[in-house]
Parts: sequence; structure tokens; C-alpha cells
Amino acid sequence: MNRPNIWAEGREILFEDNHLLIINKPAGLLVQGDATGDEPLSAKAEEYLRFKYKKPGAAFIGVAHRLDRPVSGVVALAKTSKALSRLNEMFRDNKVHKTYWALIGKAPEELAGHLTHWLVKDPIRNVTKAYPKLHPQGQKSELDYQVLGQAGTRWLVQVNPITGRPHQIRTQLSTGLGTPIVGDVKYGFLAPLPDVSIALHARQLEFNHPVTKEAMCFRAPLPDVAHWEAAQAYL
Repeated sequence: MNRPNIWAEGREILFEDNHLLIINKPAGLLVQGDATGDEPLSAKAEEYLRFKYKKPGAAFIGVAHRLDRPVSGVVALAKTSKALSRLNEMFRDNKVHKTYWALIGKAPEELAGHLTHWLVKDPIRNVTKAYPKLHPQGQKSELDYQVLGQAGTRWLVQVNPITGRPHQIRTQLSTGLGTPIVGDVKYGFLAPLPDVSIALHARQLEFNHPVTKEAMCFRAPLPDVAHWEAAQAYL
């Protein structure tokens, strides 16, 4: 069996113990399988565990949360059903603190603030629309943001989502700040990035270990691509 070529400790594998496997997901990789049939992160993780521990059968990998395909950064996978059940509960109860970094094309009028919208997803077109006031079909969505500074010709924004909705950060930054994420043509940016990713990175996850209860903090290095180069100064 060939070892998966994305797994490098300290770069892609951020942490592993008996219950957790924490990965720095590259942009372009699905977290869980979909109709495309492309191999997802979950399958690559299973392959990695089978190789590392010489398992003759299937290895258990549970997915408690997801990142959009063009987004990079921290993903927490469960290696046991106990860890998965507790992680699911923690994400559902907002007991996981998430930090994202995003590049936007211009500085917003307010350099820090709180955004509240009601999001309605169109599952056919796979797009989400943000409404500033209560919408009967909408899910209330909240986040805090802070502009960290200029990164080359872009602006680096730190985002802490309070809720976890599909395309939430992408939609709320585009609607609430009037400036979509770099490369995110689905939500209004004018041109795609060369690698067809978007400049949104799940920088950090903080939560108590689902089994040991120890406070954990996992931070993902920025992708080694040109559009993130100027943001390295803020690490």
C-alpha cells in the first residue's frame, strides 16, 4: 500500500492521538464524499491509518464538521465513535472556538465589528443569500471580524464565526462588508485565483478534548501559495 502523499507531520498532520486526527486540509480537497466521486479527505485519512497501523480492514474515521472544497485549514477528524459523538455535540452546542483568516480586496468602512444575517441556502445552485433582517426561511448567522492589516494589495481579516452555517463567512463578508473574499467568484469577486481556491483559511480550532477534557488549540500554517505570501507577516 502506498502512503498518501499529503500527510506530513507538522504540516498536514497537526495532531494525532488515540481519538483525534487533526489535519491541515489543502484547498481543493473535499472533506466528505459527494456526487463528483472525487476522493475526499475522509477516505485519505482512512488510507493513512490503515497504512500507519497496518490494519487489514477498514479504519474508523468520523467527520464532525466540514470546510468548503476551495477552503484550506484545520479539520478535526475522529478516530473513535466516542470522540465523534462528543465532537458532534460540541460543534452543535458552539463549544468549539473557530478562527479563520480571509483576504479581501479592500478595507471595509468598519475595521472590526459583529455581523448578523439570516441565511437562506439554495441547494440547487449551492449558493447562500444573506438577509439583514429576520427571514422566515433563514437561519440566524453571526460572526465577529477584525481587519489585521494590509497584506500586499489585499487586506487580511480575522473572522470568528459564532454560528456554523453553509457558506456563512463567504456570504456575510460579501454582503455585510461589501467586499467578497479574494477568488470567490460565486459571491462576487471578479476573477478566480490560479489554483481555483478562495483566500479563506481555517486558521485555528480550540476545544476541550472530547475524551480527556484537556484544553486543545490547533493552528494550521498558511498555504504555500502566492496569494497568501504577504499574510505570512501576521503569523
